[in-house]
Amino acid sequence: MVDLDSEVPPLPPRYRFRDLLLGDQGWQSDDRVQVEFYMNENTFKERLKLFFIKNQRSSLRIRLFNFSLKLLSCFLYIIRVLLDDPTQGLACKELNRRCSNQNYTPGAIDWSPIIWVNRSLPLWGLQVSVALISLFETLLLSYLSYKGNIWEQILRIPFLLEIINAVPFIITIFWPALRNLFIPVFLNCWLAKHALENMINDLHRAIQRTQSAMFNQVLILISTLLCLIFTCICGIQHLERAGNRLTLFDSLYFCIVTFSTVGFGDVTPKIWPSKLLVVIMICVALVVLPIQFEQLAYLWMERQKSGGNYSRHRAQTEKHVVLCVSSLKIDLLMDFLNEFYAHPRLQDYYVVILCPTEMDAQVRRVLQIPMWSQRVIYLQGSALKDQDLLRAKMDDAEACFILSSRCEVDRTAADHQTILRAWAVKDFAPNCPLYVQILKPENKFHIKFADHVVCEEEFKYAMLALNCICPATSTLITLLVHTSRGQTAPWEAFRQLTGTKQTLNRESQQSSEQWQKMYGRCSGNEVHHINLEESTFFAEYEGKSFTYASFHAHKKFGVCLIGVRKEDNKNILLNPGPRYIMSSTDTCFYINITKEENSAFKKQEKHRKKHESKLSYHGTSRLPVHSIIASMGTVAIDLQDTGCRTSSGPTLALPSEGGREGRRPSIAPVLEVADSSSLQTCDLLSDQSEDETTPSDEEASAGLEYVKGYPPYSPYIGSSPTFCHLLHEKVPFCCLRLDKGCQHNYYEDAKAYGFKNKLIIVAAETAGNGLYNFIVPLRAYYRPKKELNPIVLLLDNPPDMHFLDAICWFPMVYYMVGSIDNLDDLLRCGVTFAANMVVVDKESTMSAEEDYMADAKTIVNVQTLFRLFSSLSIITELTHPANMRFMQFRAKDCYSLALSKLEKKEREKGSNLAFMFRLPFAAGRVFSISMLDTLLYQSFVKGYMISITRLLLGLDTTPGSGFLCSVKITEEDLWIRTYARLYQKLCSSTGDIPIGVYRTESQKLTTSESREMASQSQISISVEEWEDTKDTKEQISYRNNHRNSTSSDQSDHPLLRRKSMQWARRLSRRVPRHTGKTAEKINQQRMNLYRRSERQELAELVKNRMKHLGLSPAGYDEMNDHENTLSYILINPSPDTRLELNDIVYLIRPDPLAYVPNTAPSRKDSFCNTVGQDTREETQL
Repeated sequence: MVDLDSEVPPLPPRYRFRDLLLGDQGWQSDDRVQVEFYMNENTFKERLKLFFIKNQRSSLRIRLFNFSLKLLSCFLYIIRVLLDDPTQGLACKELNRRCSNQNYTPGAIDWSPIIWVNRSLPLWGLQVSVALISLFETLLLSYLSYKGNIWEQILRIPFLLEIINAVPFIITIFWPALRNLFIPVFLNCWLAKHALENMINDLHRAIQRTQSAMFNQVLILISTLLCLIFTCICGIQHLERAGNRLTLFDSLYFCIVTFSTVGFGDVTPKIWPSKLLVVIMICVALVVLPIQFEQLAYLWMERQKSGGNYSRHRAQTEKHVVLCVSSLKIDLLMDFLNEFYAHPRLQDYYVVILCPTEMDAQVRRVLQIPMWSQRVIYLQGSALKDQDLLRAKMDDAEACFILSSRCEVDRTAADHQTILRAWAVKDFAPNCPLYVQILKPENKFHIKFADHVVCEEEFKYAMLALNCICPATSTLITLLVHTSRGQTAPWEAFRQLTGTKQTLNRESQQSSEQWQKMYGRCSGNEVHHINLEESTFFAEYEGKSFTYASFHAHKKFGVCLIGVRKEDNKNILLNPGPRYIMSSTDTCFYINITKEENSAFKKQEKHRKKHESKLSYHGTSRLPVHSIIASMGTVAIDLQDTGCRTSSGPTLALPSEGGREGRRPSIAPVLEVADSSSLQTCDLLSDQSEDETTPSDEEASAGLEYVKGYPPYSPYIGSSPTFCHLLHEKVPFCCLRLDKGCQHNYYEDAKAYGFKNKLIIVAAETAGNGLYNFIVPLRAYYRPKKELNPIVLLLDNPPDMHFLDAICWFPMVYYMVGSIDNLDDLLRCGVTFAANMVVVDKESTMSAEEDYMADAKTIVNVQTLFRLFSSLSIITELTHPANMRFMQFRAKDCYSLALSKLEKKEREKGSNLAFMFRLPFAAGRVFSISMLDTLLYQSFVKGYMISITRLLLGLDTTPGSGFLCSVKITEEDLWIRTYARLYQKLCSSTGDIPIGVYRTESQKLTTSESREMASQSQISISVEEWEDTKDTKEQISYRNNHRNSTSSDQSDHPLLRRKSMQWARRLSRRVPRHTGKTAEKINQQRMNLYRRSERQELAELVKNRMKHLGLSPAGYDEMNDHENTLSYILINPSPDTRLELNDIVYLIRPDPLAYVPNTAPSRKDSFCNTVGQDTREETQL
């Protein structure tokens, strides 16, 4: 065992407790040396300097005492003036005699009232005491601050003023005859001003706070002005003792009138010394005050640029949020303010903008509007500086929004700046909630600590992908995340804009623009939440299935229940299915125009016996109309009588028609509790066609059998794992190139592959990691295998190897290096038989000199595609939403011009979505990621909106949560008739929840347009006979030249146009010649023929290029376009909405894996074996 005494030496004697009590006797023998620090401050002078100058707190006390002493001396002077009587004292009799003399001349001055004053003994004693203390302090401070130059100390203005005011009082102690000598004590006001400035500096230095330069400058200006006025008042009053004998108030009146340049002239100095003093004070004021005002104006301008500070008192008493941006644009600011203040409970919040750049002119004009000037504060500063975060009172903020600059060419560098801002805010204010916007998905894991994160490229590509399989998903999500008022465009205003004449009947007037009323009203639907036990909508459905609650809530109240969240779980479940039982502690998420708290309920009493037949659903009767009236955030809902009906449920049988036989379809009731025998789970999991369950010989030989599992490789950290269709083995990188053959295949264009389904082409500049999120939703496990569309990536730059390693596991995914500017590249990638063409905005064009010109190249390229391939569905991403009015632009289209005027009126009314009535946006053919900025803003009030949006887009897959899909209404489904019956059909059969309808209608033309279209069908042209021979010769020469000419030369002499003209002329030989009106008709028909042939010229150009590339032009359909159709979305339409042919219904379908038994060994194995068959995309109604 180790001896502890030998290891640890004993303490020295001075550290023992016994020695501390008895005294240390052995320290003299200790060899330690005592070291004393700061020996240079042990001298008397250094200690005085430390107390009077160096020490901040003691120096502040000394300066405060000096300031009080100077104010006291000025106060004693005022008392002496008030007690003084110029008629008393020395030579008072002579003074009275001269004042009473009428022949007194102003030039003769009696100096005795100026030199001598009447000072009482107690007052003299106080002034002498103050003078002694002031002089002693001044001499002491001069001694302590002496640095070798004595003249520098003596010639200082404060020292000279102190000598003038203090030394004469000390002299009167030794010479009592001079006790009434006048001493200019009022000059101590300048010493008080100097002491005040030093005191303020020491005050901020003592409390470790940096004072505002603006505050110091204002203090100096005010004190300078007061000292000038006080000096002039006292000087004029004293000098006029020998003249007008003015009082202090008269002197104050004279100085104010004089310095304000008013000059009434009723009070004026009479002797030349007072006049000279006025001249001197005016000159001093003209020199000193402009300098002070100039410095103040400069600081004020700088403060306007930097924004000043957000006061601590306001931060503690009022609520505010901080918006951190690298550069503030007017569109970004208005989107944030309009969306943030759209919520009623946020009206009292302040918005503090922290931006490192100077406020531009547009932002300054907006912030000067009274609506924003009282609630928005702009601070110029950096989020990386604690001083600027302190100015914004970040530690007291309710939230901090950090937005990225998407207009930067280097988006990775913009993300790095956002990450540093988020780290700085989290370090400075750990308890402040963070709402962060990031651009690149690979940078998202750096800010996982943030409360809410929106990755732009993730949402953008996932939304564009869903647009290809669920039309107008981008418009659906945009309308859901915006705070809209649901206002519709009045028909009368729109009729005047379009020029519709009164000759049309009333029904045609209303029906022609009925889509605007329905679309505008349904656009006001948003996602809201409420607890089940507190809800009037859903409280009665406790203990019942989710589908039962959703269907009956929609039938009774017109609300659409889409998801729930358990109390003990943070995950939101979209349509958990009929097996989910509602609990009182559940949080319900529903779609409605407004939330339940702002709704008023009115129940209509009806006699059951009288209306019993009307309440049952049979025959041709419709559902009762649910009146939803939106006014100032309050909705009044007329509740129908929902009494108990028969147990058999409502019947929905078609009326009997003569001559038709067979069983009529009916709709089963939605059960309160799910019955395993009634649930058609086979439709979701195992009801596949034979070609899916058993692979064909071609697929088996080619090795095209797919498996379902998680992608083995993700291009970035933080991607949510999604169950997808995958290949058994990854495809070699050489086979991913569409336009170049390799040793495995010899295909060089999309046509050679012989795809069964149409292509989805994505035109992008680079293959970023966000493009991975475009592929995943299109290869999700719930997409039917037979309906998977081949994906072709048309990239300007070759992709990286790690990106190819991520996509090589997905079936039918290819890439090609090319551009949409090149027609050959478009034809090689299969644009002629593509279902959708997705054009992604290029990052290199975002840094245009004019912001709105960033979309110029994309818009022109898409317009070219629209002209060349009119039947192609083009989905375009733009940087600025305002540029969507140029999509599919037609300069002479009256309907588009009318919509443009309507958009301007909506913008003047303050609409948040003024562009919503634009046909490309309503149809979902254009999208801007900036429209999703409101998703981050809304998450401040609705923290669940980001999670719900990610679930709808397929970015997150929560077990038990449904997914977004769509079905198409065919002729066989029109027997359902109404949206309410469709709701019941889906809930009772497959458990799907419909949330909206995508409707396409034919655009009705006005009378003038219809006549023009009718005239195009008539071809009767009268021309001279001799032109036919001439034209034949020209045609022969043209044919010879046409063989060696390129397609670009066809625009000057189109072949098809000349054929049509020749044919028309031959017809005209049999028609007699006409004059007058017939000639005008001929010219009009010629123009129509010219327009038609121009379109055919473009078709001829495309076909020639296809022949040149060795492609077959058989699949090119140049005349099929959608010019006369319009599409729009109806979110949560009313139950009595009639279904129309080709309507596409948005569904939230339950998770098929939720019904898989838990006895399977693993999710992947069970899904690959048991659920190997694919779910059907379309529900057979």
